[in-house]
Amino acid sequence: MDKVVSSASEAIDGIVDGSSLAVGGFGLCGVPSVLIAALHDAGVSDLEAISNNCGVDDWGLGILLRDKRIRRMVSSYVGENKEFARQYLQGELEVELTPQGTLAERLRAGGAGIPGFYTVTGAGTQIAEGGLPWRYNTDGSVAVASPPKETKVFEVDGEEKEFVLERAIVADFGLVRAWKGDRHGNLVFNKSARNFNPLCAMAGRVTIAEVEELVDPGDLDPDEIHLPGIYVQRVLPLGPEQAAEKRIERLTTRPRPATDSKEA
Repeated sequence: MDKVVSSASEAIDGIVDGSSLAVGGFGLCGVPSVLIAALHDAGVSDLEAISNNCGVDDWGLGILLRDKRIRRMVSSYVGENKEFARQYLQGELEVELTPQGTLAERLRAGGAGIPGFYTVTGAGTQIAEGGLPWRYNTDGSVAVASPPKETKVFEVDGEEKEFVLERAIVADFGLVRAWKGDRHGNLVFNKSARNFNPLCAMAGRVTIAEVEELVDPGDLDPDEIHLPGIYVQRVLPLGPEQAAEKRIERLTTRPRPATDSKEA
């Protein structure tokens, strides 16, 4: 039952060239940066990554992308990563853009053993009809396009609507970051880090969690656990400096109000 590993290199053991990874995080929040850095150091390549976005140029999945370690992305948002956009448009990276809610449910379905589901999202668009560019040629023409998806009409509130069949996602590995975790793999996520991390953990055949604070079994109130340990195979406790490192995607400030001279 004790799932704690002693190092990041031990945690990523078994991830090889060509592996598929469901990677948690939303923007720069809740990104398993220590595990990603270990993959980079290990030289693993030809990866398929399923993640909401691909980090930024110098952090998170962005460091794997920068060094051409990722061959395919399944994501919903290109975001602030200019290298992501460049590789996609120049035919160096295959990208399956997926509506954000659909991506979340595909991951959850994979973890729940549900092979597919129908959703209204994308009905009547190229999501359903096919033809979305997945990979470009260097001349800008489309090399690989999305295939058409099965659709079905259901009656909802007395109205017939078209729904799209979406397939579940199951990845070779899930990489996530948790605020707290115990030695059995039960995890608690902090605020927005809960968006995609639990889903990516569910979707991985082998899930590895880096945790900012490791506690003993029984220390977590069962009602505060966001993800049960049944979904987690390895737990990597982070050091204080690793746990403290946080990135801000875009810092915005406003001018300090002028001080009233009389009050001063």
